[in-house]
Amino acid sequence: MTDAIALDAGKLIGPWRTPRNQNNSTPGSIHDDATAQRLGFRGGTVAGNIHFEMLAPVLLKALGPRWFERGSLSIEFKYAAQDKEQVRGIVNLPPEGAQDAQVDVLIEHSNGETVGLGTASVGDPTEKTWLGAKDLSKYDMGEYEILRDVRPGDVLVDQESVTSQTLADGRNKVNIEPMDWYVAKSPWGAPIVTPTLLVRSLVAYTPLLRERQVRGVGLYGAIEIRNVNGPVLVGETYRLGGEVVARGQSPRSEYFWFESHLDDASGKRVAEMLMQLRFIKGSGDLASAR
Repeated sequence: MTDAIALDAGKLIGPWRTPRNQNNSTPGSIHDDATAQRLGFRGGTVAGNIHFEMLAPVLLKALGPRWFERGSLSIEFKYAAQDKEQVRGIVNLPPEGAQDAQVDVLIEHSNGETVGLGTASVGDPTEKTWLGAKDLSKYDMGEYEILRDVRPGDVLVDQESVTSQTLADGRNKVNIEPMDWYVAKSPWGAPIVTPTLLVRSLVAYTPLLRERQVRGVGLYGAIEIRNVNGPVLVGETYRLGGEVVARGQSPRSEYFWFESHLDDASGKRVAEMLMQLRFIKGSGDLASAR
């Protein structure tokens, strides 16, 4: 797939792709047309982490295989794509010969809208990531309704996490940018998880939302994945942990930020994630049960 990537003015531009909304038949979710339209969206949305697979070949070409070992991708979502709409990834090239570098990343819709923007890095650059540079608690104000019982410091989960071969095979059937390393032996031994499945393996909030009876239609506002001693391997069992690090709200939504991590059997940190999970205000009656 990397052969279709173009170089223009110091930027690597990926081909137009049409990611699928696999959850458009889930009532009460932001991916369902009827629910999304009642909340003011054009229709059911493609989950933000689905776009990460489209970026992987461009990141590989820009930053090399080391990105899967020690690299980050930090994206703030601005516009929701729908099923089969065209999007593409654009990644700036790092300085020639740089071993530790951070570059700008853009996810662009064919209608000119910015689906997401942020940064990607490899190694240990001095700059903060796109989300790392934000004051996450800046908008923690007023009363909360949906997230009244969710607060910074809440522990999310401490449990095992494994991406099974069955799950990986299912994802690879719909991956818009397949890669041999996802399905066969990789330079690290076993197949590696796709960036989309890496996000899934680091999602840690479901038990807390059930316990606190959080009710609302949610969507991803921002995601940062960090390969610390990566990559995460298919079939390998890791320890998943996480906690809420900030809470806030806008005129339209309440949200919280959480950090999560995967450690291997020896306790070594393999991957981390920072995520903003948003809930649309007034959506409690529309939300599907968790």
